Order: sequence, then C-alpha cells, then structure tokens
Amino acid sequence: MVKKLSFLLILALSTLSVFAQKNDDILGKWVNPSGEGQIEIYKKGDKYFGKLAWIKEPNDEHGKPKTDVKNPNTSLRNKPLLGLEILKDFVFEDKRWTDGSIYDPKTGKTYSCNITLKENGQLNIRGYIGISLIGRSESWKRVK
Repeated sequence: MVKKLSFLLILALSTLSVFAQKNDDILGKWVNPSGEGQIEIYKKGDKYFGKLAWIKEPNDEHGKPKTDVKNPNTSLRNKPLLGLEILKDFVFEDKRWTDGSIYDPKTGKTYSCNITLKENGQLNIRGYIGISLIGRSESWKRVK
C-alpha cells in the first residue's frame, strides 16, 4: 500500500513539473501579429531582451537599410531597425516576465511591459503607461 501511494505521489509531482513554466520558455524567435517582424528573445545575465531579427521591408525606397527615424534621441536615429533592441530588462517571476519595457519604432515611444506565455504557446505582450489596465496587448507566435 505504501509503495502504491509513493508511486502515485511521485507521478503527480512529475506531472505538475511538466506543466510548470520555466523562465527560459520565451527564448527564441517570435513573429508579431501583422507578420511584419520577427523578434528574437534572448537572455543577458538574469534578464530577458528582444531584438528585431527580421523585418518584412528592411530597406527604404532608396535601397538603404531603414533606420530608427522616430527615436526621441536624435543621436540614435541613424541606427538600423534590423537588430534594434525593442524588449528590455524583463525578469521572470510568478509565471510571467515583468518589469521590462517595449519600444515601438513606428512611434518612437517606450512603454512598460509584461509578458505571459499562454497555454496555446503564444506570447501575450502587454504594453502600458502607468498601470497595466491602460494599455494594449498583442499575441506573438513562435517562429518554427
């Protein structure tokens, strides 16, 4: 009887660990809903970051790489969009990545941001100003 209970306990605990989120589950490439860009999420130390790894139209009408022309810092406006770090300083806690920021190169604005991994494998990106209730969410799909 004790052996059966021990076996059931071990089985239950191992099943729970399969469903638990791991902090590195978001690493890799993700595509935004419009399909215009792919963001590669990577880790530096204990924090998570993301950069534009691919964009649908990387060059301007003159064939030159598009740059971050909307950046509020004028000295950064010549920086290419490809490779631009748009997710910064996320930490993993309680099944989500928090305390980070997301930069929107289309507007030049930076927002506070939280990331959660949905059960369907998509990332829920929530950018906001002030409190999370005032903001916008997107779902990103993993690039295969």
